[in-house]
This record gives sequence, C-alpha cells and structure tokens, in this order.
Amino acid sequence: MNERESRTDTFKRALGAATRALSGRRELEVRFSGDQAAILDDGITLPVPRAKPNAKAVASARGQADALALRLAHHNTKTHARLVPGNALGREVFNALEQVRCEALGAAALKGAGENMQAALAERCAKHGYSSVSEREAAPLAEAVALIAREHLTGMDAPKEAKGLLALWRGEVENKGAAALGKLREGLHDQKAFAELARGLLDDLDLGDMQDLPEQNEEQENAEDADANPSAQDGDDAPDDGDDTPPDGATDQGDADESEQQAALLDDESDVGDAQDGSGEDLPVRPNYQPGGGEGARYHVFTKKHDEEVRAEDLCEPPELTRLRGYLDRQLDKLRGAVARLANKLQRRLMAQQQRSWIFDLEEGVLDPARLTRVITDPLSPLSFKEESETDFRDTVVTLLLDNSGSMRGRPIMIAALTADILARTLERCGVKVEILGFTTRAWKGGQSKEDWLAADKPLNPGRLNDLRHIIYKGADVPMRRAKNNLGLMMREGLLKENIDGEALLWAHTRLQARPESRRILMVISDGAPVDDTTQSHNPGGYLEAHLREVIHEIENYSDVQLIAIGIGHDVTRWYSRAVTLTDAEQLGGAITEQLASLFDEKPAEPRGRSPSPLGRRSG
Repeated sequence: MNERESRTDTFKRALGAATRALSGRRELEVRFSGDQAAILDDGITLPVPRAKPNAKAVASARGQADALALRLAHHNTKTHARLVPGNALGREVFNALEQVRCEALGAAALKGAGENMQAALAERCAKHGYSSVSEREAAPLAEAVALIAREHLTGMDAPKEAKGLLALWRGEVENKGAAALGKLREGLHDQKAFAELARGLLDDLDLGDMQDLPEQNEEQENAEDADANPSAQDGDDAPDDGDDTPPDGATDQGDADESEQQAALLDDESDVGDAQDGSGEDLPVRPNYQPGGGEGARYHVFTKKHDEEVRAEDLCEPPELTRLRGYLDRQLDKLRGAVARLANKLQRRLMAQQQRSWIFDLEEGVLDPARLTRVITDPLSPLSFKEESETDFRDTVVTLLLDNSGSMRGRPIMIAALTADILARTLERCGVKVEILGFTTRAWKGGQSKEDWLAADKPLNPGRLNDLRHIIYKGADVPMRRAKNNLGLMMREGLLKENIDGEALLWAHTRLQARPESRRILMVISDGAPVDDTTQSHNPGGYLEAHLREVIHEIENYSDVQLIAIGIGHDVTRWYSRAVTLTDAEQLGGAITEQLASLFDEKPAEPRGRSPSPLGRRSG
C-alpha cells in the first residue's frame, strides 16, 4: 500500500469512528461511495475522500458526516411524521428546519463540529451557485429559511457563498417571520416543541395548511414516543467520554428502532407505513393523509385540455439538442470506462439467457452449408435451408420512464439520462425494443388548469390542478442512434418542474399495453414522491401519493406489465415492491444488472385478475 492510500484509509477510519461516536450508535455502518452524503439503509454513506484533500475539503467532509450523525442522535422520525405539513413547499421548509435544529445542538456543544458543518454548508452553496443566483425559481425558499434560522440558532453568519440566495428571500422571510424566528431557540432541545414553533413560522410565511391528522391524546403520543425512542442509558452503548463525545442528550435516541434508521433519509420524505393490499382498509399512513379522505378524495382531474404529449425534438431546435447532448457527454466523460464495463457486463448477462436454436431441413430460409454435401453426392437432392427459432427473450419491449421534476436538477438528472442511454444501447444490442419517456408539468404551482379553477370560483376538492407535460424521448421502434440527442433535452434550463407520478405511470402503461410484444417491462427512474404544490394544497393531504400507490398496486397485481423502479438518491421501496437505490452512476453496474437480468429470468408476466380502476380506465 502506498503512502497516499495509507493516508486516505486512515482518514476514512478516523471519520467513521468520529461519526459513530457523535451519533451514539456504536454499530453504525459508515460507507464511502459516490459524491453525496446520505442516511441510507442501515448506515451512513459519505463521499469518497479526495486523494490529496486540502484543509477546506477535510473540514467539509467532516461537516457532512457530523450533520448526518447529529440527525441520527437527535431526530425522531415518528414525532416528525406526525407534525409535518401537508403541502409540498411547507414540508420542504419544515424538513430543512429540523435538520438545522439537529446541527445547532451539535454546534452548541462542540465548536469544532460547528465549524466543520459551516464548511460543508459553504461548499454546498457554492456547488449550487447560490452566491450569484438572481431568480427565485432557482433559489429554493427552504434553503433560505434554513440559512436564516441557522443564524438565529447558532449565532454564526451564513456563508458568503449563499449571498445571492439570501438577497432574494431574506427581506420577506424576516419581515413576515421575525417573531417566530426569535422563538425557535426555545424549542431547541425538544423536537416536538420545536416542530410546533416551526409550524408557527410556516403559518407566518403563508406555508402552513389545515389538513392535519386528527389530534392524538397525550397518552397515545407518549406511547409512540416510547416505542420510537427507547432508553439508551446502557453503559455498553454509550460513547466514551472525551473531547469528541457528543453533548448531553446526543444519545437519547442512540438505540432508536432500526427501521427508523432506514427510513431517515437526509431530505426526509417523512413517509410512514406502506400499502398493504390496496383494499382501502390499509391505505398508506402518511402525514396529513386520512384513509378515505371524505368526499372528493378519489383521484380526478379538474381539466385535461391543457395537458400535452410531445416529442423531445418538438420542444427544442436540432442545433440546441446537439449542443445540450454535447454538454451531457462532457459531464459524463470521466465515467466512460465504467459505462463501457457496465454495458458489456449487462449484455453478456442478457445474451447468455438467449437460448438460440435452429430449425433445419426447411424449403426456404438461410442456406444450410452443413448439408451441401447432399447436393454433391446426390445432384437430385434439393437444397436444405434453416431458420433461427423465435425466443421469448427477443419478444420484449422495455419502457424507461424518467422523472423530469425540479428536484432532479443537477447530478440526479444526469444520472437518469446516463442510465437511460446505457440501458437503451445495451438492450438494443440484445434485440430488445426500448422506449424512453419523461414526465413533468408545463408550469410551477399550477398553470392554465389553475387559472380555469380560479375562474370557476375555486370549487372544493378540485383534483389535479396543473398542466401535464409528457415527453417522448425515443419511440420503441426508433433506433437509439437517431434519438440519442433527444436525451440532451434534460439538460435544458427550465424544463424540469413538478411531477405527478401516478398519471405518468398510467400513460406509460397504456403505451406499453398497445405494443405487440408478449413481454412488457416498465422501469421508472425517479427521486421520490410526487409533488405538485397547487394540487396538494387544495385537495386532501397525501392526494397525489395515494393515487401513485393505487396505480402501482394495480400494475403489480393486475397487469401483465413487469414493473421495476430505480431511486436516484432516495429509497423508493416504500412505493415499489421491486426497486433499487443509486447515489451515483458508478453504482449502476451490480444493481441494475442483477435486477434487470432477473426480470428476464422469469416467464413473461400474466394478469392475475381483472383490473379494476384505475388501469381499467383513465383517470378524469
């Protein structure tokens, strides 16, 4: 082992040990993969350290690890889920404030941890270009509120890398929420109290809603808290005393239920529970979603007249598509080797499953040279022909459905585009037809559909209130070489908006059902739950997600289409029974190869029963 590798390994071991100590979880697994920090599965994933990091890079790496460790130490998922708002933007701000609370607790007790997290924050703001952002669409409100709240809770100024972002939002946030911001410190050591204060801030910022879950009595809440937060006072589980020991109370949740650890992603979608059998009795329990939902809760659409299904080449001029594709290729240059290895590995795995056989002694087909000796020995003998037999494997079509929402902006959408490119090229080599589709909306926070609703005097429970944009990047019968530039459209500024997954799944499923192939596979590439702020604000809580779960249940249980999902940076197994999670394109290899190949190991799916709604009809 050379000296450089030794230093890197030493840094990894030290960072892992400090992370476990700060989290209060001695058995916590700390992995190093990709370039994103996240709480995934049974541990923490941290970016791979640079070979020769400078002081800023070291501090940033420590800061990212400290932030996740403090979340594990101080955050209770069930308490958070009970109080999270129902509307999308309010939920984003609420989640960001809870993360700030966890970090503020650590910064107050450990000055070094505070400085490290400040360095990580500065690097993140620089990466997103918040120093020079000039339009609010590119300046997330949740980030601005979190930065301002951090100043109030820690006394540390926001980094200069966030100057542009704060210039756009600070005046409005501090004018409306001055009183609530001043009170946040009062709940710093009590998650429930802090959540109530945070909701007060949301109300002041006009981000609250009235669609809460029914209030639980104190006895029920105490019982749930006890289940979610068992005592962590055993000496064997407590970190050793010393300069790196977490502050008092940091291990209060050190032995929290392992399922909560797995559910606590950094951005915290705050989902609890899963669909059971789709019967209506065990609908998914999500914050602010009430099973049944009352009158108007059944999914419907206010109007479809502004929706569009459009080809990628119709949204952008060919020269622009070529330029955007070139940009995508440049961003992916460093992955060329990994991409080639994946494509070859996947192709070998799939081709090995094709059982090729020939039918001989035919009157027409391909001339069989092995039987030409007959003509020589017996000139009156007819020529012999052969033909390759049909295989179930070749009679297959795969649809790749890509989430084109705003939350995919940056590296996630690049990973999605790369995934689609690799799979389409590889499957085509194996004789499999591939269709590539994308879904988003035409506007933020409602478009012309919302205007129509306002003009109709805002009827209650209006249903979906945004204009869909469904994009065809590549048709199943179009060769990839003719459609490859279309994937560059995903790099175009302003394309990615909101996402209504349930209807997108229905659209892709309907297109698949019209195909002649006997085996149909639908692969969804997404980064989380459906989000359309206008629709979620004017319908029962959990409206879009409940519809997505219903659609998934119908496809998985009543359709002959095989469904698989790839989560980009987020665990999507809470919705899809067959799914994998990626945090970096380099993870494509093993995960997708195994999952996709396993689909071809199976016999083509057959419907398991008559399909009730929504697959038996389109929503409307």
